[in-house]
Amino acid sequence: MLTTDDFEHTHQKLKTISPSFCAAKWLQVTLHLGTGTTHSCHHPAPHEIPLEELKDNPSALHNTKFKKQQRKMMLEGERPKECDYCWRVEDSKQDSAVYSDRITKSSEVWAAPHLDKISTMPWDVDINPTYLEVDFDTTCNFKCAYCSPSYSTTWMQEIKKHGPYVMPGMTFNDVSYMKPGKGLPFLQSETNPYIDAFWKWIPDAIKDLQYLRVTGGEPLLSKHTYKILDYLIENPQPEMEFGINSNLCAPKDVIDVFIEKMKIIQENKCVKSFKMFTSCEAYGEKAEYIRFGMNYEYWRSNLVRVIEEIPRSFATVMATYNVLSVTSFTDFLKDMLTIKQKYATLSRTLPLSIDVPYVRYPPFLAGWIITENFIKDMEDSVTFMYRNRNWGPVFDGFYDFEVNRMERLYYVMRENMGEKESNFEQRRNFYEFIQEYDKRRGTDFFKTFPELKGFYYYCKDR
Repeated sequence: MLTTDDFEHTHQKLKTISPSFCAAKWLQVTLHLGTGTTHSCHHPAPHEIPLEELKDNPSALHNTKFKKQQRKMMLEGERPKECDYCWRVEDSKQDSAVYSDRITKSSEVWAAPHLDKISTMPWDVDINPTYLEVDFDTTCNFKCAYCSPSYSTTWMQEIKKHGPYVMPGMTFNDVSYMKPGKGLPFLQSETNPYIDAFWKWIPDAIKDLQYLRVTGGEPLLSKHTYKILDYLIENPQPEMEFGINSNLCAPKDVIDVFIEKMKIIQENKCVKSFKMFTSCEAYGEKAEYIRFGMNYEYWRSNLVRVIEEIPRSFATVMATYNVLSVTSFTDFLKDMLTIKQKYATLSRTLPLSIDVPYVRYPPFLAGWIITENFIKDMEDSVTFMYRNRNWGPVFDGFYDFEVNRMERLYYVMRENMGEKESNFEQRRNFYEFIQEYDKRRGTDFFKTFPELKGFYYYCKDR
């Protein structure tokens, strides 16, 4: 388990290579096969995978010419613009040491042992990743406020019916410019050249994979997810870790099938370990408002099912912190702590962990657009995690890396809050978005967020 000492060691190591070097640009890849796009980790925006690059080289799913140019920049000490998530963290004013994902990712077991190799190889060579995330299509039963038609079929249905959200400063989720392979998703029933390339590439790529993660859309609703599960049953990878992203709100019979297949995989040691990734960033009805389609209690019960029924599994909740998270985030952390405390044992020290990325796009949902009188809510969340840190011998509180990520998020929020021109514009957009959101979806912002009523009207007057 990584500690702040590990992060500092990696930080010093990276300095000897380049002030902007990040192992993820070489060794981590996220493939959106449903839209024909890729990125080196989940922070940079996805870019197109040119079909001509795939013709004779299926590894171009990862090794695009664009990505190779970003690697070159990093080796030469330049900061790729697409990696601004980490630059924002590193440039923020901090009262204590916090580490960007450039450093924490480069500290991981799939990255740290390879730093010398990748930093000395030519920038333009093809390389197999050690960490692969893949989604096959965009089938999804949710339409989260910060998501898009490129990742959710229910979002696509809404936009086709009502059109994009048009606000004073921007238009959100416009699909009129999209084409297949350039943002417009392929349907499950369609022939997809990117999926064809994936199945040509995976027999070679899997030899170097230390981690394979299936995401979506909602992967439990995709036929390709079960093809991956069957592939692992037939072609065991006992040294590879395996993970799946899921909103954990698929129908019960689907959850049942998934759990049974994972039991087979674990019983036969087809993978080294299994981790379930799921998302939530608020408590109760507030979470349901943000992640439209969610039933919070059903989600929570399925999270517990995974922990209980898939032995030796690990679960991570990705809390995509945004302006609607602020006022109930501490309550959410309290709820997650009860699960940690119930299932942590001497032999299972990490049944549940919390990760806290933050929303940058759409900018009108970024946490820092909220007014400074709500900074106390953010401070309360940091304080709660500090007061409930792990002390052992049963580690049933928050780990150092979780506290560190919450603290760095607080610094980023604090650094970007206040009466800035960009915040004025996005607050007005926020007001217009919420109005249309409630109209289209039958939700009630005032009923769900009564504590934000004053902020709502403040945004209206911007």
